[in-house]
Amino acid sequence: MNNISRRKFILAGTVGLAGLSVAGRGMAEKMYSLANDTVVDKVKLGNSGLTVSRIAMGTGTKGYNNGSNQTRQGMESFVKLAQHAYERGITFYDMAEGYGSMPFVAESIKSLPREKLTLLSKIWTYEDGSERNEPVPQYLDRFRKAVNSDYFDVILMHCMQQGGWSNTRKHHIEGLSKAKQDGIVKAIGVSCHHIDALAEAAESPWVDVIMARINPFSKNMDGETDAVKAILLKAIQNGKGVVGMKIFAEGQCVSDQEREQSIRFAVTQKPVHCMTMGFESIDQMDDAIERVMRHASNL
Repeated sequence: MNNISRRKFILAGTVGLAGLSVAGRGMAEKMYSLANDTVVDKVKLGNSGLTVSRIAMGTGTKGYNNGSNQTRQGMESFVKLAQHAYERGITFYDMAEGYGSMPFVAESIKSLPREKLTLLSKIWTYEDGSERNEPVPQYLDRFRKAVNSDYFDVILMHCMQQGGWSNTRKHHIEGLSKAKQDGIVKAIGVSCHHIDALAEAAESPWVDVIMARINPFSKNMDGETDAVKAILLKAIQNGKGVVGMKIFAEGQCVSDQEREQSIRFAVTQKPVHCMTMGFESIDQMDDAIERVMRHASNL
């Protein structure tokens, strides 16, 4: 690594973030600038038919009550960050209604060519028969309106916390399958927060894309690193597109050495096709891009 990229982030590790989780707000003036001529490359997302940027811009750091660390910075800051991402080759935006991020992404991409973007969002589900369930078309109509797009590239059932979801979510599975058939969604799948749910997704013929927690520290994951990695490699073998999340253990592993170890693991061990990172500053983004692409260039 060059001397600049070895510089440590001031306050690194003092603020826990979902995804990237490197440092707090207001750090731009305290950081060393990185060379900004490196552009994120594109990868095939399994057999989903999608080609995506190797890094996705996560928008749900500490996401709850329709807000996140990204959206709480305000529209102007969010747009600046998202447009910088696009200039650096990040064309993949990871959203959810609970983050409140879809209108922010809509504002950020309104002047960008839709066909060059990958838009991913997630629907919250309950077991079949629950009165809290919302019809899938209603979800998708609201989502499409929120981002001002006729279609989404990826829609996931959010946060599967136990196995058996393919039997308990048949209503949503059918609804998303119909949406895919109608061209409203290009690829469908699940985000997982339990190893049984993850193992089920790896084998499910219905799943196109899996979002999974993975890092080399076995922290904030669905199991030990080796066990999760084995499931994800099986999923990739089965043609699933795999998006890694919690790369830095949701803010627990953010020292310079840990960031380097995490990214090297994700890129060179290949348990995922790409990864979503919840950047809160341009400096965080540039640092991650430099590290990811340095390792990717040696593949």
